[in-house]
Amino acid sequence: MCAASVANVPKIDVSPLFGDDMEQKMKVARAIDAASRDTGFFYAVNHGINVQRLSEKTKEFHMSITDQEKWRLAIRAYNKEHQKQIRNGYYLPIPGKKAVESYCYLNPNFQPDHPRIQKETPLHEVNVWPDEKKHPGFREFAEQYFWDVFGLSAALLRGYALALGKEEDFFTRHFKREDTLSSVVLIRYPYLENYPPAAIKTASDGTKLSFEWHEDVSLITVLYQSNVQNLQVKTPQGWLDIEPDDTGYLINCGSYMAHVTNNVYPAPIHRVKWVNEERQSLPFFVNLGFDDTIEPWTPGEPDSKTNNPAISYGDYLQNGLVNLINKNGQT
Repeated sequence: MCAASVANVPKIDVSPLFGDDMEQKMKVARAIDAASRDTGFFYAVNHGINVQRLSEKTKEFHMSITDQEKWRLAIRAYNKEHQKQIRNGYYLPIPGKKAVESYCYLNPNFQPDHPRIQKETPLHEVNVWPDEKKHPGFREFAEQYFWDVFGLSAALLRGYALALGKEEDFFTRHFKREDTLSSVVLIRYPYLENYPPAAIKTASDGTKLSFEWHEDVSLITVLYQSNVQNLQVKTPQGWLDIEPDDTGYLINCGSYMAHVTNNVYPAPIHRVKWVNEERQSLPFFVNLGFDDTIEPWTPGEPDSKTNNPAISYGDYLQNGLVNLINKNGQT
């Protein structure tokens, strides 16, 4: 099989989005607009986050956690005793069937006294954490990282708003520390000497995959990954490789952005190739609050009309996650 061609994924210096120079911000916004209308991906560089430390701390966690601990933290899909852990917790590997594993955690503000936790609102859960004695400093690091990447995401959303001709706070007014449904997922793709054939999918074009084609269930996705080529994006020219860059964050729109912009900024269809190499994929799925609703419009159109209905973010996220699992299976 011939190697895929390389997708156009520009590197965009996003540092002006943290400042006050509107001329420089608009320069970034125009670059975001161009990328969103092309392959749908770009790398955010000069983002201000220590990604090397993120990678090191994540590797330390993944390489030290035991099978017993994974079971204690497992989400309900794997451990039926954990009825309140639908999103947050450990997603287990299954010997002979599934190799990828991950740990997902949610907004650190979702504590027992949080109003949404008190009301048992869907999608809101109190995080379960590994034993501090066995993983000293991990929780502190992970919670701080949530807020670090939240800050980067807020800056990116300001850039997207300007790119779409809106006020800077068009998205961030719905992206709040107290109620964001965003999540961090620390995904480990292991190297295995005897990789289970059942864990490898084969696409119609013969490409071996770890995860089949999909659109992200998010407003936008902010992804750090190892310097190992694995992602492909679907384009009019076919499937194209996305070159890795472990110094930047790979950014793309999710299907909520596609919905509210009438697909002017589509959610790119992408897939994960199977690569038998130890690597990380650490997405931050940027989600709004449960009741937040953005009225769909058509950017650039005089009347801005669209037939897309207004959908609350809670309804969107619940349905989107269920549909993704139904299509591609439990991760």
